[in-house]
Amino acid sequence: MKSKLIEKKYLITFILITSLFALWGFANDITNPMVAAFQTVMEISATKASMVQFAFYGGYATMAIPAALFIRKFSYKKGILLGLALYAIGAFLFIPAAAQQSFMFFCLSLYILTFGLAFLETTANPFILSLGSKETSTRRLNLAQAFNPMGSLSGMAVASFVVLPNLLSDRRDAAGQIIFGTLSEAEKASIRLHDLAVIRNPYVAIGLVVVAIFVIIALTKMPQTQSEEQKALGNVHTTGQTLSNLWHNRIYREGVVAQMFYVAAQIMVWTFIIQYADHLGINKATAQMYNIVAMSLFLCSRFISTFLMRYVNTRVLLSVFAIGAAVCTIGAISIVGMVGLYCLVGISFFMSLMFPTIYGIALENVDSQDTSLGAAFLVMAIVGGALMPPLQGMIIDQQTVFGHPAVNVSYALPLICFIIIMVYGWRSYKRMTI
Repeated sequence: MKSKLIEKKYLITFILITSLFALWGFANDITNPMVAAFQTVMEISATKASMVQFAFYGGYATMAIPAALFIRKFSYKKGILLGLALYAIGAFLFIPAAAQQSFMFFCLSLYILTFGLAFLETTANPFILSLGSKETSTRRLNLAQAFNPMGSLSGMAVASFVVLPNLLSDRRDAAGQIIFGTLSEAEKASIRLHDLAVIRNPYVAIGLVVVAIFVIIALTKMPQTQSEEQKALGNVHTTGQTLSNLWHNRIYREGVVAQMFYVAAQIMVWTFIIQYADHLGINKATAQMYNIVAMSLFLCSRFISTFLMRYVNTRVLLSVFAIGAAVCTIGAISIVGMVGLYCLVGISFFMSLMFPTIYGIALENVDSQDTSLGAAFLVMAIVGGALMPPLQGMIIDQQTVFGHPAVNVSYALPLICFIIIMVYGWRSYKRMTI
C-alpha cells in the first residue's frame, strides 16, 4: 500500500508551513529587480548594485548554522517564530534606510531580513519532509515548494506594476536612453527621494503581513517530529557526531555543492534578465514582464514535475531538466536578439524542480537526528546566490567580450552551474542503483 502524500493529522500544519514558502518567494523576487533599480537611482555600476544580492544571500550564509543549532536546542515552531520576527525587523528597517538615502543601509536591511529567511528555510524544508513517510518526502517538498513561486509571482507583480513603472529615474527620451544622468543635482535629489520611497513601501507592507502570520502560528499547536521526540527522550547525536555523519554521506556532501551552484544559476538568470532586455532597448518595467513570464513557466513546471515524479526517478528527472536548462542557456548566450531573450525566459521551466529535488535527494538517507543541521548546510549553500552575481555583474560592465555583448557572455556562468547539477543528478542515480 502506497503511503499518503499528506496525512490528515498533518494537514493544518502542512498548510501553515507551506504559506512560509510563499513569504520568502515574495522577498526573493521583489528584490531581484531592485538591482537594476538601485543601479539607476543611486548611479552605481552593475557590480556595486549586485551587492544587493550579496547582502541578501549573504544573510543566509551567516545565519543558517546558528538557525540549525537553535532548532536543535528548541523546536521547529520556535525557529519559525524567530525567523518571522527577524523578517519583519529587516522589512521595517527600509523606513530609516529610505530616509537616509543610503544604499548600504538598504543592503543592511536586506541582510537582517534574510537572517529571518534563513531561519524559515532551515526550519520549513525539513519540517515538511518530516510530515509523513520518507517514501513521499521529496514529492511532498516539491508540492510545498510549488507555492514558493506563487509568492515570487506576487513579488514580481508588485515590482512590475507598483515599483518599476513609478521610478522617475527610469524615464527615457525618444531614443530609449535614460535621462536621469543628464539632470541637475537638485532634480536628481528630488527624484531619488521619491524613488527610494517607492522601493521602500512594498517591504513595509510585507512586514505587516509577516507580523500577522507570526501571531497565527504562535497560537497554533504544531505536532512533534521524530527528531523532536527523540530529543525529549534524551536520545540525540552530539553536534560532532552529526557533522561526522554528514561529511561521510557522499550524496549529501555533493548535494550541498550542487545546491550552491543551483541557487547561483537561479539568481543570475533572474537578476540580470532586465539588463539583458535593456541591451535590446527594452525599459525596466517591460523587461520585468519577461521575468513574470519566466516565473509563470517556473510555477507551471513545478506542478508538472511533481506529477512526473510519480513515474520517473527524481534523480533522472533532475539530470534531464538540467540538460534542458543548459540548452536554453546556450541559446541565450549565442543568439543576440529577442530569440535569445526567449531562450533566457525558457530556462525557468527547467529550473523549477531543482532546489527541492536536490534538497530531498541530499537528505533522503540522513538520520532524522541530523536533519536540522543537514538542512542548515543546504540552506547555507544559498551563498552561491551571493558570490556569483557580482562576478556576472563584472562581466556585464565590460559592455562587450570578444565582440559579443557582455550580458550574453555572462550567462556562461549559469551554464557551468547547470552542467554541475546534471552530473550530480546522474551520479546520485548511479549510486542508488549500485
